Amino acid sequence: MDRDALADFLRRRRAALQPEDVGLRAGPRRRTSGLRREDVAALAHMSTDFYTRLEQRRGSRPSEAMVASIARALRLTLDERDHLLQLAGHVPPPRGRRSDHVTPALLRVLDRLDTPAQIVDDLGHTLAQNAMGEALMGVHVGDQSVFRRWFMGDPAERALWPEADWDLHSHRYAAGLRVAYGRDEEARAFVDGLLRESAEFARVWAEHEVKLPNSTRKRLAHPQVGLIELDCQILTAENQTELLVVFTATPGTEDAEKLALLGVIGTQQFAS
Repeated sequence: MDRDALADFLRRRRAALQPEDVGLRAGPRRRTSGLRREDVAALAHMSTDFYTRLEQRRGSRPSEAMVASIARALRLTLDERDHLLQLAGHVPPPRGRRSDHVTPALLRVLDRLDTPAQIVDDLGHTLAQNAMGEALMGVHVGDQSVFRRWFMGDPAERALWPEADWDLHSHRYAAGLRVAYGRDEEARAFVDGLLRESAEFARVWAEHEVKLPNSTRKRLAHPQVGLIELDCQILTAENQTELLVVFTATPGTEDAEKLALLGVIGTQQFAS
């Protein structure tokens, strides 16, 4: 049981919720914007004293059932619930294992897409790309993890994204790694290595965000077509360790025209 991390995660998730998010009235006497400890305890059907001790790093280890109750009270996602179980010293229900072998069904989807797409694992290794994905992102199958390229300051990786968005990417990457952390020794060793080698990663990791986004908007500073803004959809395979990342542009926009041009240009801009 990691008492410090457990307490930190509980406090941050509690502060992120408003009373109306869980069906409670704010009331005139509230001095903080988030939920109170007694609110969480009541929603989780446990004593306020027990929950308070967890946040104060002095509680006994909660059972798996108690962790599940706290997760429901804090409206945690499935990924956040599993992370909470790990912090409390429990093993989350298995949801798959990482492998270099791409799920055939996922590859069939990739093969049929006419827009940039790639398959990555939960540690950021590129497992497969279609031609448009290579033209947009560069050829990365067999490369080191995008997380490592990013946090170790790879100039080519950083150049693909506007500098104004760098901090946002750092937070997204760290939050995604939180989902993978604890699945196995490989993931823990990967994160521990980044913590030792990257001060930036250590900074954003300390904020304890846990999220694997399934959709977002991304801006890319492409070397040939210039700034392009795309929708990014992320589909997770059944084994939970393979992710299909798909980029699309709104029809009729300048971004769509740039994406069409990229299909003609191909990968020549990355040849060097």
